[in-house]
Amino acid sequence: MPRNRGAMTQVDAAGATSTGAAPEVPQVEVTLTVNDTEHHLRLDSRVTLLDALRDHLGLTGAKKGCDQGACGACTVMADGKRVVACLALAAQYEGRRITTIEGLAPNGELHPMQAAFARHDAFQCGYCTPGQIMSAVSLVAEGRAGSEEDIREFMSGNLCRCGAYPNIRAAIRDALAEG
Repeated sequence: MPRNRGAMTQVDAAGATSTGAAPEVPQVEVTLTVNDTEHHLRLDSRVTLLDALRDHLGLTGAKKGCDQGACGACTVMADGKRVVACLALAAQYEGRRITTIEGLAPNGELHPMQAAFARHDAFQCGYCTPGQIMSAVSLVAEGRAGSEEDIREFMSGNLCRCGAYPNIRAAIRDALAEG
């Protein structure tokens, strides 16, 4: 039996099939507060926070790495806690304060963690750097920094293909020492 590739087959409660257009995806009105600026968006209800930031707001610091929540390249903060933005629906973050890497230096002066990463050359290709920095800032904000093992554990959700981990940890220790 030939397959109808251009349309969707639907099955009703009685088991009968019909072919028709794909159902419309609901649109949602979402107000996101990102880097202290309120944005009113009309989005497909399935849009991730990462796609809303990158595609709708032009904030491309958070990267789309694995798109499965495994690499940490898309890390942002919501109310001071880190969020893997590729797994979060934008609509879930209405009313919360989102901070991206772009929001860490609003006046052009580097955040202390960004400055520490630069001092310690805690990046090579730089692709993971925004997510690494956002996780490191969250580590401090959540009061989770203590031992070297605490830093390793907290940062384990952020992958660096270049292997800059020793410099990343040194930058975090340095930023913690600065207070």
